[in-house]
Amino acid sequence: MERVNETLVAEFVFLGFSSLARMQLLLFIVFLLLYLFTLGTNTIIISTIVLDRALHNPMYFFLTVLSCSETCYTFVIVPKMLADLLAQKKTITFLGCAIQMFSFLFLGCSHSFLLAAMGYDRYMAICNPLQYTVLMGHGMCVGLVAAACACGFTVSLVTTSLVFYLPFHSSNQLHHFFCDISPVLKLASHHSRLSQLVIFMLGVCVLVIPLLLILVSYIHIISAILKISTSAGRYKTFSTCASHLIVVTVHYGCASFIYLRPKSNYSSSQDILISVSYTILTPLFNPMIYSLRNKEFKSAFRRVMGQTSCLVN
Repeated sequence: MERVNETLVAEFVFLGFSSLARMQLLLFIVFLLLYLFTLGTNTIIISTIVLDRALHNPMYFFLTVLSCSETCYTFVIVPKMLADLLAQKKTITFLGCAIQMFSFLFLGCSHSFLLAAMGYDRYMAICNPLQYTVLMGHGMCVGLVAAACACGFTVSLVTTSLVFYLPFHSSNQLHHFFCDISPVLKLASHHSRLSQLVIFMLGVCVLVIPLLLILVSYIHIISAILKISTSAGRYKTFSTCASHLIVVTVHYGCASFIYLRPKSNYSSSQDILISVSYTILTPLFNPMIYSLRNKEFKSAFRRVMGQTSCLVN
């Protein structure tokens, strides 16, 4: 009973854009257009891959899952943020905050392990080209995605449980635009060092372990590329990995800045800026990086558009 009486906070108030009160309508329009463009881009990518049989291979299977993940990730955060930009009181219930944190952690952590799976796919394609289609069959691809989701689910469940088990009975003003870990932890009346340590170590595991797996994959990939006799061959082979490397750099750069810093370096204004980039901009750019730089995808898109126009006519 004492535990129930401690948890007096029934809702949180978002203060993320409170300092930009006069610009909130402009921000709403800009973020809405970016969000709609993200949804449209990901829908085109997923539809093209599903409809064109030439793209039914492991690389595009993972790209489809990536696009779905990015779409769900933005759906967890952006619609609520857009509604708050137009609302006088920007609130979320205690349970709603917990659900939002669990959802974005699940998708974000799964994303990290999915990037590791995509790195492994590139390793198999370049280092074992003759056995690639056999070793990276549909069952293997589904298994890698399922493993990534299982890891993401476990980490998000443990982290969210540790955060919301803490007592909240003082301030409910959240200096952010969604329920991220650090801003919510700051509002807890007291939190044990053990829970903070566990949360930090889980963050390290989610970021460091997949990154190490990616580095191992690329050590083997670079070794195989260096054995190619012609510079044109080396460039063509490495270009198949360039999009993945760009996405990995952006994802781990933002995530490391947010979750692997010492607590003394916490800055709500910096976090809001970085969070805007990986909740709105990154989900827009990641699929575009993969598709617009890819001649095979662009050819498939033209074929799908041609078939669609023929059916309409």
